[in-house]
Amino acid sequence: MRLYHSPTSPYVRKVMVVLHETGQADAVALVPVAGTPVDPGTMPLAQNPLGKIPTLERDGAPSLYDSRVIARFFDARAGGKLTPAGERMWEALTLEATADGILDAAILMVYETRVRPEERRFPDWVEGQWAKGDRALDTLEARWIAYLAGPLDIGQIALGCALGYLDFRHDARGWRKTRPALAAWEAQIAARPSMTATRPPV
Repeated sequence: MRLYHSPTSPYVRKVMVVLHETGQADAVALVPVAGTPVDPGTMPLAQNPLGKIPTLERDGAPSLYDSRVIARFFDARAGGKLTPAGERMWEALTLEATADGILDAAILMVYETRVRPEERRFPDWVEGQWAKGDRALDTLEARWIAYLAGPLDIGQIALGCALGYLDFRHDARGWRKTRPALAAWEAQIAARPSMTATRPPV
């Protein structure tokens, strides 16, 4: 199998963390790609018409894409240890959706400054994107800390990758300042071998 990959993509990182946590890191060959919404570059358009990563190319089977789909595929392949059963499953999936929503907003902020010409940038739109993540972080601090103390699952992996991306691209925003419990949890998950092995290059 071939995983179309960029070491700075937090969505790719989520899949890579799952591969490490489930002992499948050697199951895929990494294919480096790069592109933007206005220039697909080397993105895997033949394997994924959306031109996004991660995309997993399988021999004799359709390609899989979207980090949630690929992460679930590898988790199921390893026995489903990262997808809780029962009521906790819905919490894990909601946490994953929250983390991915933070990432969606954070990446759009990056695109606004890296892709859009300076004279056409819209600062209020950037702040609107940050406000989505800011609200989500406040909710995580207020309501999710007890859940985060539980066994590792896909929601926690997604959140660890999202918080890592905020550090990587938006460190000046200082998300930790008013969220001590979330910051303490992030320090714990960031120390896991799967997270250190997939940390984006500086």
